[in-house]
Amino acid sequence: MLMRRRNFLVALALSSSLLVSAIAGCGSNGGTASDGNKLVMATSADYPPYEFFETERGDGKPVGFDIDIATYITEELGYELEIQDMDFNGIIPALQAGRADFAMAGMTPTAERKENVDFSSIYYDAKNTIVAKAGSGFKTYDDLVGKTVGVQLGSIQENEAREKAEEIGNITLESRNKISELIQEMKAGRIDAAIVEDTVAKGYIANNPDLEFTTLDGGEEASGSAIAFPKGSELREKFEAVLQDMKANGTLEALIKKWFEDYYAEQAGE
Repeated sequence: MLMRRRNFLVALALSSSLLVSAIAGCGSNGGTASDGNKLVMATSADYPPYEFFETERGDGKPVGFDIDIATYITEELGYELEIQDMDFNGIIPALQAGRADFAMAGMTPTAERKENVDFSSIYYDAKNTIVAKAGSGFKTYDDLVGKTVGVQLGSIQENEAREKAEEIGNITLESRNKISELIQEMKAGRIDAAIVEDTVAKGYIANNPDLEFTTLDGGEEASGSAIAFPKGSELREKFEAVLQDMKANGTLEALIKKWFEDYYAEQAGE
């Protein structure tokens, strides 16, 4: 299935961030951003079901697929986990500046990003979709000629859409920091469609039955979500070992079912 297809844009200033703590274990620190036995994870908690704020719980902490994976890995390695929420395009600069030890945000390990950070292996895969008002009938980029299309700033979707707009012509692109902002703009009629990852689109469609999505074929960008680390971080091998264990012992599959089957069924009221 899909991961967050987000294309790195160099940022000169880091975004303001919200710090929230998560449950963890104990051990020695091997990261660059934190003291003692605590690791700092950078994310952008606007991307359900990967990471998002579930307002019903009211505890101010992000939840989601990536959060569960990060919590499991850090507990297995004996670290406490601190989650730092920021705009997506500030994540790689945060890793480079030593303000975070690792990042999980449905991030795809593109060739451009690999020049700036190291990655784990892929832990989840997905596809891009066109999200629009129900009945719009947009199925391909050709259907978007003459339309205004929203994309998330710094995302792989933004990069793909810009390439398609240049190739096809007469497609106006609008970038926003958050997926939720794209949905609001669409519902208000200020944009005609948005390019969003399929797993994320499902969650928004479940809560907005006046919208629909269509999966796009292919795409030239690399696919899959991976964990990002500062260049040369010793944490990468440690995390990779636990990630492989999660794949082997069924833990990762159970989390995929929890967040990409059960969560959507719950959102749809099934």
